[in-house]
Amino acid sequence: MVSTTRGHQFIAGQARVGAGGTHPVINPATGETVVEADLASPADVDAAVSAATAAFADWSRRTPAERSDLMATWARLVGERADDLARTESTQTGKTLRMSQEFDVPGTVDNTFFFAGAARHLSGLATGEYSPAHTSSIRREPLGVIGSIAPWNYPLQMAAWKLLPAVAAGNTVVLKPSELTPLTTLTYAEAAQEAGIPDGVINVLNGTGAGIGDALVGHPGVSMVSFTGSTGVGRRVGALAAGQGKRVHLELGGKAPFVVYDDADLEAAIHGAVAASMINTGQDCTAATRAIVHSSIFEAFCEGVADLMAGLVLGDPFDPDTDLGPVISKIQQKRVIGHVATAVGEGAVVRCGGSAPEGPGAFFEPTLITGVHADSSIMRDEVFGPVLAAMAFDTDDESIELANHTAYGLAASAWTRDVYRANRASREINAGCVWINDHIPIISEMPHGGYKASGTGKDMSSYSFEEYTQIKHVMHDITGVARKGWQRTVFTDRSEGVSNGTTQ
Repeated sequence: MVSTTRGHQFIAGQARVGAGGTHPVINPATGETVVEADLASPADVDAAVSAATAAFADWSRRTPAERSDLMATWARLVGERADDLARTESTQTGKTLRMSQEFDVPGTVDNTFFFAGAARHLSGLATGEYSPAHTSSIRREPLGVIGSIAPWNYPLQMAAWKLLPAVAAGNTVVLKPSELTPLTTLTYAEAAQEAGIPDGVINVLNGTGAGIGDALVGHPGVSMVSFTGSTGVGRRVGALAAGQGKRVHLELGGKAPFVVYDDADLEAAIHGAVAASMINTGQDCTAATRAIVHSSIFEAFCEGVADLMAGLVLGDPFDPDTDLGPVISKIQQKRVIGHVATAVGEGAVVRCGGSAPEGPGAFFEPTLITGVHADSSIMRDEVFGPVLAAMAFDTDDESIELANHTAYGLAASAWTRDVYRANRASREINAGCVWINDHIPIISEMPHGGYKASGTGKDMSSYSFEEYTQIKHVMHDITGVARKGWQRTVFTDRSEGVSNGTTQ
């Protein structure tokens, strides 16, 4: 675990104590305080941005090979800290140790290795002559200091998604993790320094959105803002950044449809629905939250899902028999309780779960809700908890219409043995990722990002470089002629004393 004695800010290569007070990092499985973490102040924001600005001149001019080598060393060091990182991640988030060990940490190591390689493949368009008198080429250049804000549901992975493409492209970063879960982000940044990445390239500020988030977004030294979080906060961040003419990257909420056709492998769909709705205790923007199931198999699907959910074990995240940990906090637990209560008040039926067990932990039972319609609140609003709502459809046209009946568009899946249905679903469902006969897997080589209210831009993959670089067109004259032909649009030709039919 990261040191708790030197402070919870990482600025210019050093751990520092922030000047913004303290905030407890709480283990949501027990309600116990892990550490009283110090918070950054606006003065710390200034210091971090200054450090990043100073580091940019050198880092942006490093060759791709130099950046790549350092990032590969970074990836190896993160891999060596895998056990510590997994235990710390599960302690601060409540997710099972199995998930931290098998998903969060190895995914982060792989992301880091991927961008170490991708740093050497960042190029522009090949040089060419598109005008008879000139040669054109494209330079892809870093933007400067990136102000990034990451959420609490995947603290380590989201830190990596923010830092890696930015740093690989030659930018420097000031990253604010959630004040609820800052610990693995700090360890990740310290590993980068140990790998040899220069001081100031990566800076981490632990603080609240109101305390330093707004100050970071609005700082005049920040060239771009990258935010992952709720749609409501993301829109406010986007408006603040856009008002200053800054580039903005937003990965926001989701309400993913899980469409099951009558020819689907029912057992696969049932297991897929439970896994995809319960992953990370449902605290995943891509989680399956709206099961849209053909009416002929609707009851069989719901019975299978309810039975499978009822067998999931809630408990200690470090117990290997535990399937589901708590949600992030008692506050989030109350939100989930409220969403379920509202759904019941609107006439929905709880087929499984629906309650919060008593005790100090922020647990909530795996929950299946039916008796809903397309405009029910539980089908419309992001719950961010272990809750799946299900409704039936009759025709293929209706399935697509229902899948798209949402403000969000981050992810979706379709379950069918029919290649034509699968192709139609992948084409017509409006989401940044559409899985066929699966739901959730991600890989470093492919982009992650949404449509509509789920945000703009991409994380992961080489596509993310589009967010963190700017394109410069360089044009060289190849004629050596002093007086260019196009200049006739400015200079009058007086060689014969006539211009435009008028005697001079």
